[in-house]
Amino acid sequence: MSESPGTPRRGAVRRVLVAVLSTMSLAAAAATAATLPASASAPTPSSGWSQVFLDDFNGAAGSGVNTANWQYTTGTSYPGGPANFGTGEVETMTSSTNNVALDGNGDLLITPRRDASGNWTSGRIETTRTDFQPPAGGKLRMEARLQMPNVTGAAAKGYWPAFWALGAPYRGNYQNWPGVGELDVMENVQGLNTEWATMHCGTSPGGPCNETSGIGNNTPCTGTTCQAGFHTYAMEWDRSTSPEEIRFYLDGVNFHTVKANQVDATTWANATNHGYFMILNVAMGGGFPGAFGGGPDSGTEPGHPLVVDYVQVLQAAGSGGGGTTPPPTGNRDAYSAIQAESFDSQSGVVSETTTDTGGGQDIGTIANGDYAVYKGVNFGSSAATQFYGRVASGAAGGVSGLVEVRLDSRTSTPVASFALANTGGWQSWRTVPANMSSVTGTHDVYLTFTSGQPADFVNVNWFDFGH
Repeated sequence: MSESPGTPRRGAVRRVLVAVLSTMSLAAAAATAATLPASASAPTPSSGWSQVFLDDFNGAAGSGVNTANWQYTTGTSYPGGPANFGTGEVETMTSSTNNVALDGNGDLLITPRRDASGNWTSGRIETTRTDFQPPAGGKLRMEARLQMPNVTGAAAKGYWPAFWALGAPYRGNYQNWPGVGELDVMENVQGLNTEWATMHCGTSPGGPCNETSGIGNNTPCTGTTCQAGFHTYAMEWDRSTSPEEIRFYLDGVNFHTVKANQVDATTWANATNHGYFMILNVAMGGGFPGAFGGGPDSGTEPGHPLVVDYVQVLQAAGSGGGGTTPPPTGNRDAYSAIQAESFDSQSGVVSETTTDTGGGQDIGTIANGDYAVYKGVNFGSSAATQFYGRVASGAAGGVSGLVEVRLDSRTSTPVASFALANTGGWQSWRTVPANMSSVTGTHDVYLTFTSGQPADFVNVNWFDFGH
């Protein structure tokens, strides 16, 4: 699902809510499901692999997705992002169960529909997590068992189903594609018996990754066509090899590999030195279908779903591991300013230009439940006992929250925190100290944000620690 760059996002709007649940048209989704194949459970991880995410889509027919795992992307673009999601697709994405619903048999249905005026709607869901990446020296596997929309020929014109992932820094920015990376595990257009797999990176157009085409390959489904039956689509990101490589699989067969030495080191680092979030969607029309005959027309049949049996993510440790992530490598100094926008992964925050001393960027649009992760912070052998945060707030009266430090897990007990309310503006900066439980060694640092209100309450420019 290649994106295209748009104009920089600016303006006073600090947060747009995109997860809007609906309960429309339950019967239509359930009726569509009645003729589909029975589901299978996700396979048990093989030796050396551990499961870090699973959704088997078990639930009542006509119900929506589990919003602990997924968020809905609605409308025709991200807030402030390029129109039509940067691809030229023509549908409006909704959270309605008319477009995104469980079938009651362990499958998820993402179903494009057309109304009497010829307008298309469909569904696009993204994992709430943005931290999917392999551990140092290890591997990560994203996998889904899917049946593409069962429609071919002229009736399939404009269909564009996909299972893919975007680099975490894209969430909330929407202007940094393709540099932050995109991994297309499965794409299909026009009902062809073909699966495409692609990595996008670098600059657009052109650049080291041949954008907007990316570095890709394709292969047919065998046994049954991609449309007539379920197949397993997977990507393995392998940091145990030299050079590092990303491999794509159809039914266990590796048909496409991208190696780090195919591009320059900066391009690879920009695309891979962070987590990813996964996406499932069915677009209608756009550049990819356009290259194979065009978008939907009066002969296109609505109502054919992408059927998702399961999605899982597996992880394999590096050498000397044994199934868990190895200790961080210690590439950040706890006692020097850690720029907030240098996160390894995040949820809910946006990087933006700051007017604070020294310039650069801060992170903003931060509200209850948001977080940012900074890997491998080295506290040394002499215990840190102080935390300092460079923060600002333009929050409304009565809105406040906590800035917290947690180690190695987003759910661990905070080792330090301070409360913040309005400081005089979103660029009115102050350095706030807080006492901290004694910390030594090397840890992943999680900045977490807790508030009793849903409104944004803080920007962060940098943070560090002291003895």
